[in-house]
Amino acid sequence: MMGRPACLTILEERNVRLYLGGQLVSLSGTWMQSVAQGWLIYSLTHSPFWLALSAVALTAPVSLLALMGGAQADRGDRRRLLIITQAVALLPALLLGLLTQNGMITAPWIVVLSLITGTVNAFDLPARQALWGRLVQPECLLSALSLNAVVFNATRIMGPLLAGSIIAAWGTATCFYLNAASFMVGIGTLLAMEHAADTPPAKTKGTRNSYRDELYDGLRYVAAEKDIARIIVLVAILSVFGIPFVPLLPFFADGILHVGPQGLGMLGSSSGAGALAAAVVIALRGELPHKGRLLVAAGLVFAVCLLVFARSQAYFASMLALLFIGAGIVILLALTSCLLQRRCPDVLRGRVMGIYTLVLIGMAPFGHFLMGLLTTTVGAARALSVCSTICLTAVLVMARPISRMV
Repeated sequence: MMGRPACLTILEERNVRLYLGGQLVSLSGTWMQSVAQGWLIYSLTHSPFWLALSAVALTAPVSLLALMGGAQADRGDRRRLLIITQAVALLPALLLGLLTQNGMITAPWIVVLSLITGTVNAFDLPARQALWGRLVQPECLLSALSLNAVVFNATRIMGPLLAGSIIAAWGTATCFYLNAASFMVGIGTLLAMEHAADTPPAKTKGTRNSYRDELYDGLRYVAAEKDIARIIVLVAILSVFGIPFVPLLPFFADGILHVGPQGLGMLGSSSGAGALAAAVVIALRGELPHKGRLLVAAGLVFAVCLLVFARSQAYFASMLALLFIGAGIVILLALTSCLLQRRCPDVLRGRVMGIYTLVLIGMAPFGHFLMGLLTTTVGAARALSVCSTICLTAVLVMARPISRMV
């Protein structure tokens, strides 16, 4: 007889149900705003420059402040920190809706509000990751992170679909208002969580109080723990050379595969479907043995399939490659986050996840810039071939030490 799916056991915990429910609503609003904001800024300017600038404004603060956000997550109650970040994130969404509704919105306003949202994310994301360590037992962490990935990828599909219908029926301002409302739901679920989730991280003897000292403590810890350092370096390489492949999809759809806008949508959906399917499988499976070996395998699948996609001129083969690319990256990220959190003490968890957020999200602008530069110089196919080869080499170089992790 098959055992009970691990995710069902985790969902018996009230705090987990509330946390994931808040994530489901809040992330749906975030994806709706992402689509509506891109459509709005394009409608206002018809300029790739402003589109790129708004994207940089959203991610650049993470590059600068994620380490500080991680330190703040280790200073006190992570749940309360998330309540504050959700409350602050509500304001730019609401203001964006009001400015749009009243015809006062401009491209610079969108960039400024994106900058505020990005600053909030620098404090929100490390705390959001680190809080899982207090919500579930270590042996349930992988399943919990996979459930979180299910929610993320489901909203990544659902949010844009809702946004398209809402924009057509009621305009972009409605998407911004709904996102503001989604933050209120997120705040409500965090407030409803039981107090076991608000226990501040235990302070170790001799803990220093300045941000600088706490940041240095986190960096020294990561540098001293070789397993953690290897994972961080691998994620950094993949974040710069691999994950930024998504903006190149239009080049492949139009210039190489010749499938047009509808085919482009199917390519994007293939990656999303693979990611969602992989997240569901891990969530159902629960605790996995030989996590290091699985991480290496997922990295190899991601890098090899990225190389296959770069060289492919067949539409079906490209879709299949993207399916495995999506699955590979979700499995890899779930395992890296799990291994990091299970290896670090709770008092340093926020700082470690701050460093993880920095390399995963904060380095994305550098990856997009590099990918764009290479594409302009040698073309999309060659650029992605070079970058995927670098990713493959990095996985192979680190395969032996990482595969020993459990």
